[in-house]
Amino acid sequence: MRILIVEDDKALNNGIALSLGTEQTVSAYTVKEACALLDGTVDLMILDINLPDGSGLDFCREVRRTSRVPIIFLTANDMEIDIVAGLETGADDYLTKPFSLAVLRARVNAVMRRKAPEGDVFCQDGFLFDFGAMEFKDNGRSVELSKTEQKLLKLLVKNQGMTLSREMLIDRIWSEQAEFVEGNALSVTVKRLREKLPSIPVRTVYGIGYVWERGEKHGE
Repeated sequence: MRILIVEDDKALNNGIALSLGTEQTVSAYTVKEACALLDGTVDLMILDINLPDGSGLDFCREVRRTSRVPIIFLTANDMEIDIVAGLETGADDYLTKPFSLAVLRARVNAVMRRKAPEGDVFCQDGFLFDFGAMEFKDNGRSVELSKTEQKLLKLLVKNQGMTLSREMLIDRIWSEQAEFVEGNALSVTVKRLREKLPSIPVRTVYGIGYVWERGEKHGE
């Protein structure tokens, strides 16, 4: 699981990263840095409300236009209005500073448990993808997908509306073997996925990567 920590207090940011132990974390200290790092590979974001170059609340609203990545707010205020504002912008949970790192770990685990079912089953526009059971259907028609095709499909549907770069997809799909993967491996996998699921709304963003477009049919 990859966690993005957006907190301008470097000591606290590092403390959170260390407390999460074996989790893979990446740190940002401003809204600008967070925008650059939120590229579809992040599984959860820990977001401070008060940042040097903007509001975490505004950033959360922007993120929610294209992503359902779980978000836990950090706030220095325990006023009810701040907590309500955070949750209404789309946050999944919140913590008021100062907080126990043990409690933060528990909140992270709880949020991910609640989100897990959504990540395993995708049902939309005639598609039914059950990644846990490895069952895939297109308007009732069963489709057999390879493990590589399943990984690509899950990344695309999990990040609807977001353009995923070729480099990120190769790194996530082939993991430790990414540096040995042939240059056209991703293109071939996308081609095979489109042949098996011809109505998937996956569009090629030339020079960058691919995007699963919301409310659209057929990619090119």
